[in-house]
Amino acid sequence: MNSRCHQGRQNYRNGHFAEWLALMYLRAKGYRKVAVNYAGGRGSGAGEVDLILCRGKVLVFAEVKARRSLNNAAESLLPRQQERIRRGAEAFLQQNPQYQGYDIRFDAILIQLPCRLQHLENAF
Repeated sequence: MNSRCHQGRQNYRNGHFAEWLALMYLRAKGYRKVAVNYAGGRGSGAGEVDLILCRGKVLVFAEVKARRSLNNAAESLLPRQQERIRRGAEAFLQQNPQYQGYDIRFDAILIQLPCRLQHLENAF
């Protein structure tokens, strides 16, 4: 097996672990899971939203970023990706009208593996 293939698999596993860790953290803070890895549809320009959660009448679209440091994780959330996540949120709201009266928030969960986490509310 070549090292690029191995590294790709390791990144995939790390990403899933980071999403699980973020979900457990947010559930402990009182958030309820609505969707995981929501994709707004091919060709729509809508990006995948890692986690969609709600607490009370607030619907949160959260991006999970895991890197070697929290700073690297924060720097990896680029403006073009933020826009794709916003479009994903719009697609979700169109497909799920029961959330129309909710306040909307975009959060980021930054993770320094294996277990350091920072939750940024209203990250973008």
